[in-house]
Amino acid sequence: MQEEADQPKINQNQEITYFKYTFFKVVREWRNRPENEKIRSIEEFLSTLNGFSSLMELNYFSLVGLRADADFLIQARAKGLDIFQTFIHNLMKTDLGKYLEIPYSYLALTRKSPYLGSHKHPNQEGDTNTTKKYSKYIFVYPFIKKREWYSLPFVERQKMMAEHFAIGHKYPNITINTGYSFGIDDHEFVLAFEGDDPAEFLSLVEELRSSRASAYTLVETPIFTCRRVDPKQMLELIV
Repeated sequence: MQEEADQPKINQNQEITYFKYTFFKVVREWRNRPENEKIRSIEEFLSTLNGFSSLMELNYFSLVGLRADADFLIQARAKGLDIFQTFIHNLMKTDLGKYLEIPYSYLALTRKSPYLGSHKHPNQEGDTNTTKKYSKYIFVYPFIKKREWYSLPFVERQKMMAEHFAIGHKYPNITINTGYSFGIDDHEFVLAFEGDDPAEFLSLVEELRSSRASAYTLVETPIFTCRRVDPKQMLELIV
C-alpha cells in the first residue's frame, strides 16, 4: 500500500494537446517529372497546408541531406485526433501526395511530468502558458523505458529524474518537449528537443548517458535531426 501511496497523482483536468509527427519521403519518380508539373504540384500542396493552418498549429522541417529515409517533417499540434486524419488525407490526395510515402509517424499528447512535483522553472515541459521558442533545429525520437523502471518505488524514480533534470538545466539553450504515447502508439514517449546548435545537443545527450535513469532506457531510436524551414522552402528542397 505504501508503494501505491507514493505514486504520482495525474491531474485529469489539465489541458491536453495532441502532437502528430509525420515524416514524408518523396519517391524517385517525382524528381523525373517536368519542372512545370512539379511547380504546380507544390503550389497545390502549399494551398492545402494553408487551408489547415488556421485549424491547428503546423511546424515544418527539412531532413534533405540529413537523413536518407525521410525528406521532410510536418509537426501538427491540435486539441483532438480527428483533424490529423483529415489533414493527412487531404495532403495525400494532392498531386504531390501521390509521390509521397510516410516512413515514420508518431502520435503523442502533452502533460506535466509527474516527476517535477512542485518544482517550477521557465519553459518547463507541460507548461501551456510559456512563450513558444522556435529554434533552428528539432531533434525527434521515440522512447521506451525498460519495464523494470516502473517496478521501482516512485520516490526512487523521482530522485533519478531529478538528476536527469539537473543535467538538462546545464544546457538552457536546449528545450525539451515530452510527448506521452502510452497505449495510443507503439512507443511510450516521443521526445523532441529544440536548439540552435546541434553540437550543444550532442553534448547534452552524451552527458545524459551517465545518469542513473539512462540505464533504464530500452529504445531511443530512430533519431531525427530536422532543420526548421517555412513550407515553401521545405518543398523546394525536394525538387
